[in-house]
Amino acid sequence: MEQIPSPRTSGRRPGRSDVEYEYRTITLSRDTSRSEARRLLTEAAEHGHWELSRVRLYLGGRRQVQLRRRIVRVVRPS
Repeated sequence: MEQIPSPRTSGRRPGRSDVEYEYRTITLSRDTSRSEARRLLTEAAEHGHWELSRVRLYLGGRRQVQLRRRIVRVVRPS
């Protein structure tokens, strides 16, 4: 059905040096229905604070969805 590997951290986003994102790639097979894909992505957004970054549709119907979320670095007061 779908592969959900552990998230990876990317460097800083071009143009915004103060924002870093963590990325997760989910691969959905052609047999995954739209409602099932929507449910999976909604859960990731609501519970994991992920947002949709990119969707790729490949020949054969396989979809690769890339999610991202901001990495918040807390600075300790001195």
